[in-house]
Formats: sequence, C-alpha cells, structure tokens
Amino acid sequence: MLDLYQAGTSPVHMLKPGWKILCLAAVGSALFAVDHIGFSTAMLAATLVLYRIAGLPLSRAWGQIRPAVWVFGLIFAAQVIFNSWIIGLYVLIRLAVLLMLAGLLTLTTRSSDMIDGINAGLGPLRRIGVNPERVSLAISLTLRFIPVLSHVVHDVREAQRARGLDRNILSLAIPAIIRTIRMADEVSDAIDARGS
Repeated sequence: MLDLYQAGTSPVHMLKPGWKILCLAAVGSALFAVDHIGFSTAMLAATLVLYRIAGLPLSRAWGQIRPAVWVFGLIFAAQVIFNSWIIGLYVLIRLAVLLMLAGLLTLTTRSSDMIDGINAGLGPLRRIGVNPERVSLAISLTLRFIPVLSHVVHDVREAQRARGLDRNILSLAIPAIIRTIRMADEVSDAIDARGS
C-alpha cells in the first residue's frame, strides 16, 4: 500500500527525486509567501499540466484530494464565517495544490529512489552529526503517507456510507485514526525487523 508508484518514462518520472522534493518545497513555500489568489490559481493549472505531462489522467489528481473533500468543506465554511468566501477559496486552492503535488511526487517516484535522493542531498550534514539515512527515511515515509492517508479516509468513508453513517464525523474520524495508528505500528515493526 505504501508504494503508489505508477511506472512511466515521462520527463516527470525521469527527473531526479532530489529535484522533485526541492521543487515541492519551493512551490509550497511560494504558495504561502505570495499572498495572491492569481498565483495560487496559476500553480493549480501548472500542477494539472504536470499530471498530463507525467501521462497520468486528471482523475488521479482529483483522487489525491477527493478523500479530503469533507475537510475542505469544513475549512471553507470556517473561512466564510470568519473571513470571506474569496479567502476560503484561496485557502482551498493552496491546499489542493500541495496535496496534488505531493501525490504527483509519490506517483512518479519509487520509494527506494526517493530515499536515495534524500540521502544524497543530506550527505554533507553528516559532518555535524545528522544521520541522513534516518532523516531520509522519515521524510520519505511522511511524503508516502499523504496519499496513503487519503486512501484510508476514502475506504473508511465508503464503509461507513454502506452503513448509513457517512454524515457522522466521529464515525469517519475514529476508524480512520485507528487504521492510521495500526498502519504506523506495522511500518514501525517492519523497520525494526530490517534493523533500519
């Protein structure tokens, strides 16, 4: 479940993992540094273009944010109440871009390549006592878990919908949290077993 990589030969697939992660960090920082809805909308359009360049259907981009639509709804409602609908839309666009870009990174990069790329980038920090292997594993798992958690929420919502409980937030949140903790324990056990 952790490996959501979709094989391909597109320029996005061929780009080194280190550059992809650097671009993700740069775009994420720019989205919060540039306080303009036009810039965020342009980043959204560019992200959708990147999905097409990667040979992925736009449904895959939508799939990255679909499980979190109810969270988006709550955020938008809060922004409308306390600010305005324009600010709410602005916040949602930024979050959507971040989720879709993280998903694109996961879909176009093998886990092993991602870890190797982060290792190489953090290599110089070994001199000051940083363990690049541990840091790269933590970052890689964090990026991997973004789309995985989306799938968990989606699965739980489908199961609760079959029971008629899809409108109850607690009936969605509690099973999702339990499954996430269980999955984290399994990953932790696997890492311990490998001696990482």
